[in-house]
Amino acid sequence: MSTTKAAVGRLSLRPLDPVEDAELLHGWVTHPKAAYWMMQDAKPVDVERAYMDIAADEHHHALLGLHDGEPAFLMEYYDPRHRELVGLYEPRPGDVGMHFLVAPTDRPVHGFTRAVITAVMTHLFEDPAVLRVVVEPDVSNKAVHALNEAVGFVPEREIEKPEKRALLSFCTREQFTAATGVTA
Repeated sequence: MSTTKAAVGRLSLRPLDPVEDAELLHGWVTHPKAAYWMMQDAKPVDVERAYMDIAADEHHHALLGLHDGEPAFLMEYYDPRHRELVGLYEPRPGDVGMHFLVAPTDRPVHGFTRAVITAVMTHLFEDPAVLRVVVEPDVSNKAVHALNEAVGFVPEREIEKPEKRALLSFCTREQFTAATGVTA
């Protein structure tokens, strides 16, 4: 998996183990800061089941992000032709959808979340088949909109998903490089 040396330390990704990582993830996705993850009332078994479903899905993948070897963030990516955005926009060849969640902490590190999204995007663009990343965060999640724009995302329009009103945004490899100086 990818390893990125960031100003905040070493960030790396590994495959998520739905059984072994469920308890850890449960603490993250039910934390008040993860309200936009929409799993606030999930039980540990619900989290394990959700990630078992992802592990079995050829069009959806989950990776655990590590900060200096310790679990610190979650990354999901998916094929928007088959998951999340089916019927809500016209996917292009090379599109990949992405979600990320930074673990709650009592000791925030300045610039950490931006380093995480940069590492996530770098990982996605390391695949030469990925030409554009698509995201669909809740329209009210202003913090993630600012992060997305910082790494090159351009909002296109609001869309109505079953669970939320979302801001459909896209980032090409060129936009990512122009915004961050990172070449993947």
